[in-house]
Amino acid sequence: MKRFTLAILIFTLPTLCFSQAKQRPRSYGLTFGVIPTGNLNSITDVKGVKVGHETLIKGNSIRTGVTAILPHGGNLFQEKVPAAVFVANGFGKLAGSTQIQELGNLESPIILTNTLSVPVGMIGATTFMLGLNGNEKVKSINTVVGETNDGVLNDIRSRSINEQHVLNAIQNASVENSLEGNVGAGTGTVCFGFKGGIGTSSRKLPESLGGYTVGVLVQTNFGGNLQVAGVPIGEELGKFSFSNQLLNNVDGSCMIIVATDAPIDSRNLERLAKRAFLGLGKTGGIASNGSGDYVIAFSTYKSGLEVKATSKTPTQNLLINDALSPLFMSAIEATEEAIINSLFMAQDQEGHENSKIKALPLDKVLPLLKKYNRIK
Repeated sequence: MKRFTLAILIFTLPTLCFSQAKQRPRSYGLTFGVIPTGNLNSITDVKGVKVGHETLIKGNSIRTGVTAILPHGGNLFQEKVPAAVFVANGFGKLAGSTQIQELGNLESPIILTNTLSVPVGMIGATTFMLGLNGNEKVKSINTVVGETNDGVLNDIRSRSINEQHVLNAIQNASVENSLEGNVGAGTGTVCFGFKGGIGTSSRKLPESLGGYTVGVLVQTNFGGNLQVAGVPIGEELGKFSFSNQLLNNVDGSCMIIVATDAPIDSRNLERLAKRAFLGLGKTGGIASNGSGDYVIAFSTYKSGLEVKATSKTPTQNLLINDALSPLFMSAIEATEEAIINSLFMAQDQEGHENSKIKALPLDKVLPLLKKYNRIK
């Protein structure tokens, strides 16, 4: 198994709070939806997909990082994958989105980081892609970089992310990586007023419905009225947006990455991306005015890889529209669970200007889930 590395530069124990092991909701008997998960319940259950993280924690003010998602381990420029982007609310920065929308494919790793580090993310991803064998004469790369603003816990103006951090996240990517919470691009994020972070989940359809896998990874940094498996946690805890008639705990962003091995093209990938956003709504997110909420969806289906074709009219065996509904349902369920996973797996965090963000208080949440008969 490949080693996962966290680049933690300088830290103190009270700041990190990594001492207590965290557990995912399913460890407590909580489930989301009806479709079975993949083996790891992670986006990496989609065969070939890799995830890597670089976590930066330095002194009292740096709480940020980079997360990289690779659709496959080959040369993405030479073997592009079908892709689509859905913009639920465009208050954000998603570099490279217009070429995906125009051409319907993805030719670089997807990089997630903080708002002011998007340009560095592009530089790092470009350096990686230009250095691959076979790309010696390439003069244009459409690198894709998304973000959320971690400026509450992180001194975002210091722009501490550099090119090597991006390269580390890409090069450390693994098919086994399902780390969640305060890791990578989720190190300094806040969700529903609690510590957010990276979350992931997957769904595996039965063979009767094609046997396809849908995996989701999220970077959560948004607000609203938290619901966990339908239970009004935000209301029960008295902690939800506008609870004091002020714009509290509401603005932010959410990046949602959807992967599947189903044979679908960019048109139906956009439809899949739209359904994934319904999963965010099930958690109580409201896509506020100041929230940048984006979904990137791609397919790893081998016949869909856009290798340099010898024919100008290549044939592709794609799913018909009527076969898409099980995938839609999978994307909704996996997105909802990935978001809640990010909250359950996050740790208390202290950061910039003495900011302190508490993790979701499971000592209060679990009894509420029992009260509403969501867990026994």
